[in-house]
Amino acid sequence: MSMIRDLRAVVRPSRVSLRKDSGTYDTTRSPATATAVVDCAVYRDGRRVETETALTPHEAVRLARRDGGFVWIGLHEPTEAEFSGIASEFGLHPLAVEDAVQAHQRPKLERYDDSLFTVFKTIHYVEHDQLDANSEVVESGEVMCFTGRDFFITVRHGGQGSLRALRHRLQDDPELLAKGPSAVLHAIADHVVDGYIAVADAVQDDIDEVETEVFSPGRKGSPRGSDAGRIYQLKREVLEFKRAVSPLLRPMQLLSERPMRLIDPDIQKYFRDVADHLARVQEQVLGFDELLNSILQANLAQASVAQNEDMRKITSWAAIIAVPTMVCGVYGMNFDHMPELHWRYGYPVILGFTVVVCLGIHRTLKRNGWL
Repeated sequence: MSMIRDLRAVVRPSRVSLRKDSGTYDTTRSPATATAVVDCAVYRDGRRVETETALTPHEAVRLARRDGGFVWIGLHEPTEAEFSGIASEFGLHPLAVEDAVQAHQRPKLERYDDSLFTVFKTIHYVEHDQLDANSEVVESGEVMCFTGRDFFITVRHGGQGSLRALRHRLQDDPELLAKGPSAVLHAIADHVVDGYIAVADAVQDDIDEVETEVFSPGRKGSPRGSDAGRIYQLKREVLEFKRAVSPLLRPMQLLSERPMRLIDPDIQKYFRDVADHLARVQEQVLGFDELLNSILQANLAQASVAQNEDMRKITSWAAIIAVPTMVCGVYGMNFDHMPELHWRYGYPVILGFTVVVCLGIHRTLKRNGWL
């Protein structure tokens, strides 16, 4: 157990606040790289085998099988032609190869004859100065892993989720890498789930901000109903987050509970920690969805109450204006025999009567909360 006691320390540095450091999701394929292969290396006894020139996948396989160890090949968005040679070299199942090339897969774990195929969805928090109805909160990518007895292949899709820093941290811990490809699989799983935790914290801040603004008394300067668009946009982003988190829970439970010959027993114990963290994130995401539903309903109720108040005010003023309208309508009739038409004080009396009645109605409506 001493060889993997520092396992958590190796992968935990990836847990950072996405608001402060967006470098965790740094690079895609280097402009100087002519193929989809980002890195290709052989590891023997936990250490990277140094060569004079960069290894091709075929050379790495021959070296690993001749001298022992395992090969770790990292690819970024390979085409079918680029991946076909590697797939045939390692005997990868055609269905898994098709999924790896086409991408847009659910998180899952599939077992084939001599390999495990695992799909992770990476989530990246998108920084924004102000959340509005068009803000993109999260971006997603994919990391697909082929785990074999003497090989580990990663296929990334999307501009996020670079594994370069993780590879370097693992190379600094040869005792861990000596456990083979299953140690790399755990490190990637933990790295992805730690990213979920950081994104969940950032999304929580956005939800708290919207909730505070929705329930702020006497808020001015914001058009009525503008919060509904922001809440709905957050719900869409949380839904994308949920699609990455929820399907992954079952694969992590299988990796932590069911014995597998490709997974080192010592490493398997640490998948429980990943599964626990993932379950916590899933609870957070489900809570986000319910909370946003409540905030949206409250916002719509506030808008409905505000509209009712406006209608009451309009109705109240219409009632007040109805009095002079009625009086003027009566005395606007051109009858010859109207008693007050030739009375000296008729005009001021009628005008005063109209004002008094209007003031009385206004006072009554205001006292009842209509104005």
